Amino acid sequence: MRTRITQMLGIEKPIIQAAMGWIARSPLSSAVSNAGGMGIIETSSGELDAVRDEIVKMRALTSRPFGVNVAQAFVRDPSIVQFVIDQGVRFVTTSAGDPMKYTAMLKAAGLTVFHVVPNLAGALRAVEAGVDGLIVEGGEGGGFKNPRDVSTMVLVPQVVAAVDVPVVAAGGIVDGRSMAAAFALGAEGILMGTRMLTATECPVHNNWKRAIIAADTTDTVFLNRAGPGPALRALRTERTTRIEREGAPDGIFAEFANTQAVYFGGDLEAGVALTGQVAGRIESVKPIAEIFDETMREYAEVVAGLPQ
Repeated sequence: MRTRITQMLGIEKPIIQAAMGWIARSPLSSAVSNAGGMGIIETSSGELDAVRDEIVKMRALTSRPFGVNVAQAFVRDPSIVQFVIDQGVRFVTTSAGDPMKYTAMLKAAGLTVFHVVPNLAGALRAVEAGVDGLIVEGGEGGGFKNPRDVSTMVLVPQVVAAVDVPVVAAGGIVDGRSMAAAFALGAEGILMGTRMLTATECPVHNNWKRAIIAADTTDTVFLNRAGPGPALRALRTERTTRIEREGAPDGIFAEFANTQAVYFGGDLEAGVALTGQVAGRIESVKPIAEIFDETMREYAEVVAGLPQ
């Protein structure tokens, strides 16, 4: 498939992997790149020494393109820009902050820059900042969200109609059918997060993978809509149901103090497991290459079968 996304990024399949904190590292991201998509290394953990090591590992694990995400809300040191440039990375996604802050510096160094946006105003500001593309993220996706969430179905065509840069659809994308829907809305690429959590190569604990497979589409919860701090979508557990009802007594970020125990220890009540609504459509653990091949095949079948 050829779209502006595949041509711009030098990838075979217009699929980008979400930059999930602590999770989006070389085992997962290299598998994504090797399968023809765009693997992304995270920085939202704030562990830049570990990130540097992961980039080194990526070069040993794949000869294909990969990128780095700069999560501005979590990595506030301006040296992050020079850090990314020094690693020889050619593609960057920026998120959770003002695109005016780093875009010019990154582009001046020759990098391709996409910014993650939750609404039209954010998209227009990112284009004004000079980004090469947008990741347009609907509220059904997992992770940190704008408290005034808009669904992918509404947001993507609104942004596509207002900008000239290519758009990647995120939130609710899990297979070829949802990819076909995103392309019908005007997207030229897709981003997957929750589907990547259940990939064979993803390092998270099997308890989380099994919980996703067992989940219904109603088994996530949108938290902290009233603030302070960002809102987020997570797997529904006893803990997150209590936060939904009573709020987070020590602030929403305090709920991530035991992230390692949740993500890699499998104790889903120790914190918050960021998960999108598409958990209800995921039925099994599969290798990345198989997920991508099935997605592309189903996309072609769906498009060919649409009424004329």
